[in-house]
Amino acid sequence: MSMFHSMNNTASALTAQRLRMDVISSNMANADSTRSVNGEGPYRRKSVVLEPKEGQFSSFLNMAMSRTGGSSAGNGVKVSRIVEDRETPAKMVYDPTHVDANEDGYVEMPNVDPLREMTDLISATRSYEANVTVFNASKGMMMKALEIGK
Repeated sequence: MSMFHSMNNTASALTAQRLRMDVISSNMANADSTRSVNGEGPYRRKSVVLEPKEGQFSSFLNMAMSRTGGSSAGNGVKVSRIVEDRETPAKMVYDPTHVDANEDGYVEMPNVDPLREMTDLISATRSYEANVTVFNASKGMMMKALEIGK
């Protein structure tokens, strides 16, 4: 395990949480978009799917560590994909003057819930802040270790 292993893990988490915040911001920006980029219906809420990074060696190391009762070593996190929410139905709003209104006067609005997005944004921000704290603590420990060598 490298001296920079904890920093690499934290950096991967920072990158993932930053992308998560970007996707949430995109959802909020498109909360009133009645047309998607390709023109097929309203904007659909997107979310980020995270998964642990797995190296070839780390999976064997984790298996060996679990057999001996030791703790497993992680390799950080990565974004596996960004998915559209197709399960949550779009909201129907009555506005017969809207360009995208159907024959009954209803407009299909995006399935973006601002309250849910703000909750997710707070969660991503707190995770980001926690990882910054971990990164700074690791950096501080390394600096102290270098001072010992003087």
